[in-house]
Amino acid sequence: MESLIGKKVVLIGGDNRQLEVIRVLAEQGADVQAIGFDNLLSLDGAVKTSLSVESLCQADAVILPVTGTDEYGKAESAFSSEELILTEDLVALIPKHAKIFTGIANRYLRDLCKSHRLELIELFERDDVAIYNSIPTAEGAVMMAIQHTAITIHGSTCMVLGLGRVGMTLARTLNGLGASVKAGVNKPEVYARAWEMGFNAFYTSDLQCQVKDVHIIFNTIPSLIITQDILTCISKETLIIDLASRPGGTDFRFAKEQGIKALLAPGLPGIVAPKTAGRILGKTISELLLQDKQGFE
Repeated sequence: MESLIGKKVVLIGGDNRQLEVIRVLAEQGADVQAIGFDNLLSLDGAVKTSLSVESLCQADAVILPVTGTDEYGKAESAFSSEELILTEDLVALIPKHAKIFTGIANRYLRDLCKSHRLELIELFERDDVAIYNSIPTAEGAVMMAIQHTAITIHGSTCMVLGLGRVGMTLARTLNGLGASVKAGVNKPEVYARAWEMGFNAFYTSDLQCQVKDVHIIFNTIPSLIITQDILTCISKETLIIDLASRPGGTDFRFAKEQGIKALLAPGLPGIVAPKTAGRILGKTISELLLQDKQGFE
């Protein structure tokens, strides 16, 4: 069995998902150092340390929170009250062969890695990670729908906007629960696939005339699509669950004015199933590091 023995991995901040990432990497034999976990009494599989020259200068991989950093380099940690700032001086210490892992990255992080010739891997941009993550996302969306409605999913009319990696899994899940699923798409080939799967497909350009008599709308499109014009056609009994990354694809202010319940719910995997979500990330990182190791052998 291949292992990561000899690989030095540094985690900086994060949430419950990171605990599972640590477990996966430790199982593979990696030497894991964790920064920003000082509020935990114990940490299986890793050595707690601080953000310093010593912790970064020999790293083969640096794992950031799934949210990356803010525009000032700050990495969030659910397990520390200490600020974790990834400055340019610290990044300059990371060996050039090291990989930097994050879920998503902003311009600050991309520019920092580019200027220091470090490979930045945005895990949420990978199809495999996004498809695996679509499972807890769909389950979390269904959970929210059940919590915020007085009807069953079975027998309801649900609309899914966008049939990408999340939308496809969600539409199939809703269909399996007995809902009538309307799927909003914008490409002919996706329309054909939606029709083949038994969904009531329509083009999002016709959204205004499609939203009447819908019980729950799930949006996965990361741009403003549920506009004021659309909201004026929606029943006040309709629930909107927006799964797109912030700020979502809904005019939330106008929805509130109209008395329509609209919920923004990005990042559901880390909320509803952090262990599963963390294992997905850990396995992907482990596989990429193993490929790296094979390349040197």
